[in-house]
Amino acid sequence: MQKQYKLITPGSSVLDLGCAPGAWLQVACQSLGPLQKGGAVVGIDLKKVKVPSMHCDARVQTVCADVMNLPKDQIRALSPKQKGFSVIVSDMCPLVSGIRARDAALSAELGMRTLELAVGEAGLVQADDSVEQKEQSDVSGSDPEHRGILLPGGHLVVKLLESEDVKDFSHICKPLFKKAAWLRPKATRSYSREIYLICQGLLSLKK
Repeated sequence: MQKQYKLITPGSSVLDLGCAPGAWLQVACQSLGPLQKGGAVVGIDLKKVKVPSMHCDARVQTVCADVMNLPKDQIRALSPKQKGFSVIVSDMCPLVSGIRARDAALSAELGMRTLELAVGEAGLVQADDSVEQKEQSDVSGSDPEHRGILLPGGHLVVKLLESEDVKDFSHICKPLFKKAAWLRPKATRSYSREIYLICQGLLSLKK
């Protein structure tokens, strides 16, 4: 996915939600380039995750917390200069019960939480306005409490379990990003329902 889309570039600030066991932490850190390029990688997971010793350096840190309950401002405070992240990757997945409808609903809940963190309440409201009125307005919002933690121009990757409900995500994201597309990585098992929504270039639009 990183090779195809080049979402993480040297100096990026990356937030990895559901970071266990640490594969995205490694890919992200490798993509930051040499230390002098700067950048940061923050992983958050319900489990305590040790920063992998291979392909990671001092720019990587992990936090053990529940993303569903962690205040947005606390997550933003983990970013460089507390301004937000240039890339957000959600690899979160519910504990699969085998009941397709239930699993899909839980996956959608995690995905919507990721989206709300990324674009903020203001962004979600304005996405609805764009769909209904075909007008675009300021994604960032004027109130910091309603702003998302994804920086303008930033990229968002969300893992979801395929279902009818996930179609709503692309409808929400398309007015907010330059590009939004679905991807089923080649490495995904043939029987898996996991798909990724890749959103590139968060728009910072006129008020």
